Amino acid sequence: MKYIFSFLLLFAVSFLFVTSGFSQEKSSDKNQVEKNKVVMHRYVVERIFPNGLNIPINNVGKDICTGVVSTNAEDQVTWVQSYVSEDKKKTFCIYDAPSANAIRKAAKQNKLPVDKITEVSVLDPYFYK
Repeated sequence: MKYIFSFLLLFAVSFLFVTSGFSQEKSSDKNQVEKNKVVMHRYVVERIFPNGLNIPINNVGKDICTGVVSTNAEDQVTWVQSYVSEDKKKTFCIYDAPSANAIRKAAKQNKLPVDKITEVSVLDPYFYK
């Protein structure tokens, strides 16, 4: 067992040493990447569907959702997940996006209502353990 642990430790250190040379970038390349970096923010988007939100749980529903994801990506908007009220008339959707306007633009392209957008940060109760 002692030999296996030593071998695994040696392998891990060797792997990290070898691969570290491949991951280094020239400083000018790194600066260029940072210039083009888009800062993403987290948002909660509230939507009201007067007739209820009815997405079938089949391939049609899958196609609807993947279509929204695809259209969102054009504006660098990522749909993280949604919470739907019991009566299916209100949703609370979590998004990552460069701006609230990017979310509005993507929603318009997807023909989705936007009633309220709130920028939020994460409060993790397990952080305090």
